[in-house]
Amino acid sequence: MLVPEEVFAKERDFLEGFSGETFVVERTISKKLTRKFLLRPTSETVMYYMFSLWVTSYKDLPIKIYQTVNVFRYETEQTHPILRVREIIMFNEAHTVHSSLSDADRQISEAMEIYSKFFDALLLPYVILKTPPWDTFAGAEYNYDFFTLMPDKKAIELGSVINLGQKFARAFDIKFQDSDGEWKYAYQTCYGVSERVLGVLISVHGDNRGIIFPPAVAPIQIVIVPIPGEEIMDKILEKCKNIKDRLKKAGFRVHLDDRPELTPGKKYYWWEFLGVPLRIEIGEKEVKEGKITIARRDIFKRVVILEELLEEEIKKLFSEISKEMYRRAKEWFESNILTATTIEEGMKIYNKNKGGILRFPWCGKDECGLKIEEETGLPALGHNPNEKATGKCVICDSDAKHYFYVGKKY
Repeated sequence: MLVPEEVFAKERDFLEGFSGETFVVERTISKKLTRKFLLRPTSETVMYYMFSLWVTSYKDLPIKIYQTVNVFRYETEQTHPILRVREIIMFNEAHTVHSSLSDADRQISEAMEIYSKFFDALLLPYVILKTPPWDTFAGAEYNYDFFTLMPDKKAIELGSVINLGQKFARAFDIKFQDSDGEWKYAYQTCYGVSERVLGVLISVHGDNRGIIFPPAVAPIQIVIVPIPGEEIMDKILEKCKNIKDRLKKAGFRVHLDDRPELTPGKKYYWWEFLGVPLRIEIGEKEVKEGKITIARRDIFKRVVILEELLEEEIKKLFSEISKEMYRRAKEWFESNILTATTIEEGMKIYNKNKGGILRFPWCGKDECGLKIEEETGLPALGHNPNEKATGKCVICDSDAKHYFYVGKKY
């Protein structure tokens, strides 16, 4: 957590890039320290010092290290719970070392695939953008960011995948002998996400009643609520427990809310607030008829099914819920990706839309990207190298190669 100043300062771009965000420890309450320490804003400098000791031969490579730690950044005067904080308590980061650029590039592709699968599982729509050089991770060759939109139509970064090239290897003297006995500097990558993703998931999928968890990641997938009966409460509770055991055996995450002090209505409200995807209601009718009543959290719709079809029907409902949640999120997201061919047109539709992500045809030159950022007054997000644009560059009128994305962001 505490990094000696001389270690932190080994990579100049990294030092400059994080200079405004890094906390410095110079003293205790009663005395001044003999050397300065910095609270890590990320773990490159701590880990790469060790990599220089671990790596001596091509046989040591690749190295792939994964960890979840807390990091500290003074990024803003106005913090936002979970989304923008000064202590990131679940910073999930990977750091890799490779013998060749091609191997590092393969790792970048693998990391992007991993994050794509992760965000897809959360049913979050996103764009993957290569950040412009002036906003690239400090000390990196290039990086890709995953962006989505919050309900206030500001962009937010979900995660980053970064190719460090040989910059840190040279700064920290991470070298290896190849098969011919020649000493070479290693190539490195890093990538990371944080608890911010949880905040985004809650914000994107939630409604005024509370959280809506995708079934795949819901801590509790199904809650069972007994409906009190005049004469057969024992049978109702017995059936609830049997259904709970049956569903657990089938691999579902299920909870029985048999608290006697709460009415069914209060239980409904509570579990809707916590985002449980399905609620099973069991009362006299269900006991007598051998049926099950199931309520969906996402659209507040009830269905009645035969008890013997329970597991099969729940799997179908989970599939329907996931498709509906993703459809709804994706449609809203795509409706707020705005395209314009002039700066004036772009700002007009952006202001009318009250935010979103705005993109312009762009020639690929940095100076035109900077000009777009300057003339719109919106932060640059980057471009998708695989997405081809049509028409002319919004700045220089030469043929457009890609779209340049801008927008207010967290």
